[in-house]
Amino acid sequence: QVQLVESGGGLVQPGGSLKLSCAAPGITSSLYAMGYGRQAPGKQRESVAGVTSGGFATYAESVKGRFTVSRDNAKNTIYLLMTRLKSEDTAVYYCTAYNIHTRQEYWGQGTQVTVSS
Repeated sequence: QVQLVESGGGLVQPGGSLKLSCAAPGITSSLYAMGYGRQAPGKQRESVAGVTSGGFATYAESVKGRFTVSRDNAKNTIYLLMTRLKSEDTAVYYCTAYNIHTRQEYWGQGTQVTVSS
C-alpha cells in the first residue's frame, strides 16, 4: 500500500499563487509516476499534471503555462506550483502515484483549493 501525505491548499484570490506538496514515504521512486488530479463540485475527476521519475512532465490544457509540477526523488516528494489561479481552478486536489510495473494507481486524501475574492 502506498501512503500519500499531502499538504498545501487553502483560499487564494484570483490571480494568486499556491503550492501543493505530496510525499510518498517508502516508495521506490523509479517505479512510480506521480501527479495531481482534481475534482470540482458537480464535475468528474480530472488529471491536472504528472511527472515521471525522470522528470518528464505533462499538463492538462487548462493549466498549461500556469501550473508547474516538479519532483524530488530523494525525498519521494512532488510539488505543484499553481500561479495565475482562476475561480475555475477551485476543486479538491488529489495527489496520485502510478506504479509503472503493476499499473496500480493510488490517490491521496485530497486537499481543498478555493480561488475566490
